[in-house]
Amino acid sequence: MVLSLSRLLSFATLLSPSAQTVWALWPIPASLETGTTALMLSPSFSIDVAVPNIPSDLLQAVAQTQSYLQNDKLGRLVVGRGVSDSYAIQNAEALLSLKLTLMEGSQVGSISSEAVKPLGTRSEEYTLVIPQDGSQATLTANSTLGLYRGLTTFTQLWYYYEGVIYTLLSPIKIVDEPAYPYRGFGLDTARNYFPIADLTRTLEAMSWVKLNMFHWHITDSQSFPLQVSLYPELANNGAYSPQEVYTESDVQYIVSYAAARGIDVLLEIDTPGHTAIIGTSYPDYIACFDASPWATYANEPPAGQLRFAVPEVVNFTASLLSSVAQTLMSKYFSTGGDELNTNCYVNDSATQQQLNQTGMTLNAALDTFTQATHGALIAQGKTPVVWEEMVLNWNLTLSNGTVVMVWISSADAAAVAKKGFRIVQAPSNYFYLDCGAGEWIGDDPTGNSWCDPFKTWSESYTFDPLANLTETQYPLVLGGEQLLWTEQSGPQNLDSIVWPRAASSAEIFWSAKQPGGAPLNVSEALPRLQDIRYRMVQRGVNAIQLQPQWCALRPHACDLNA
Repeated sequence: MVLSLSRLLSFATLLSPSAQTVWALWPIPASLETGTTALMLSPSFSIDVAVPNIPSDLLQAVAQTQSYLQNDKLGRLVVGRGVSDSYAIQNAEALLSLKLTLMEGSQVGSISSEAVKPLGTRSEEYTLVIPQDGSQATLTANSTLGLYRGLTTFTQLWYYYEGVIYTLLSPIKIVDEPAYPYRGFGLDTARNYFPIADLTRTLEAMSWVKLNMFHWHITDSQSFPLQVSLYPELANNGAYSPQEVYTESDVQYIVSYAAARGIDVLLEIDTPGHTAIIGTSYPDYIACFDASPWATYANEPPAGQLRFAVPEVVNFTASLLSSVAQTLMSKYFSTGGDELNTNCYVNDSATQQQLNQTGMTLNAALDTFTQATHGALIAQGKTPVVWEEMVLNWNLTLSNGTVVMVWISSADAAAVAKKGFRIVQAPSNYFYLDCGAGEWIGDDPTGNSWCDPFKTWSESYTFDPLANLTETQYPLVLGGEQLLWTEQSGPQNLDSIVWPRAASSAEIFWSAKQPGGAPLNVSEALPRLQDIRYRMVQRGVNAIQLQPQWCALRPHACDLNA
């Protein structure tokens, strides 16, 4: 691009080096070295994939990268949106190409196959080098999944001004890897239904911040939208409408779509609680079905839980979970296990008759149920995932590999770790995105949401995954996730209630600390989160504003003590 002298003279002075430390990267890499030299992206910029037998999803990722580079058109978040960069751009070298290679001896597999390997065995590390003189940039990794993560970082480095795509930070060297193997987002699609397009858009946004686990809470007491070929009546009777279902092909599409973006799908069919809707197909399998007052028998309406003491129900549940799990690529499957209401069984004749006949306690019956359902999953090569109550509230025989999600309070992680189980941190006091919206239960005008207050991104960002744990327990923490329970959410507000807040945990569990080793800091992070939020909007995700734009264009000017 050629700029006239008069245009140049009208521009503000070039941005000072100190101001350039507002990096456009989220999550922040493990190691980051940058300069202060402008570098343009050549109009003929290309990506050279020097990988044998290139997997198709890697080629798709390269094409997607090119599309983002050309179409993001994000003006730098400063006053003038890049006008002050024009002189530097005028004299900048142009980057012609980026070369992708795998380290010698690396096996070539698809991104999709790498994304669903067991946690702790996925290779996501990469090295990105961008010279300042326009010579070829390089991206190297040990797997195609690592290359994908590196491409994600590469797209975040560039701004746009008057037809030029550029960075002010060359030369750049990034050596990066995740601090934790599990970095997730959980979405409930049972309280309210979300079309496939909303799920794919969410997966795209997840990939931009290197989240790698989509925890799909697909059924609950209110609806059963999942079509299961072995039990078609569940969705026929349990979905809100014939249109509001997830067919088996829908699920496979989501699983494949996610995997190509480095994301594993953790499906959850919550049992034995949160199952009232099964009573519309199998009324004999559900205790206290739609009982009143519901608050006596359930945490929210409608009441109803599986009669897990009854052998027929045990067999049905094991068959249901197994038939769904065997269709999924993931090594993990969640059976839930939270909020089991014992009042539901006290006067349930079928449950009490079974307990009396066998001499079993309710705990022993739940243990038998859990061993049967988990055994069916393990036989399919799946690792069971449960909510914390299965470990802390009941005396159950769980396999050593069982993964436990801590949700009631961050303080509960220590008790789970003491029992030796691997942990996914999902504490409601930090990570529940639905909190603070007010009470949704009718006839309760003064009520508030049970997990008030609203969880801001900055409050979530202060979470310490290792708090209250001993150093020997640290390896038990696989990572964590933010979640959206959707009693008050639907397609209309999905983007704005999730993004960019869900990116806060993405950085906690990818980065864990700043590149120099300092702890993560909300003041340092905010300008970068602003950047990814604006980039999300450019890419079609309606992420909510974090501050007035005046603040976004003046990093730190709106800090408390500025």
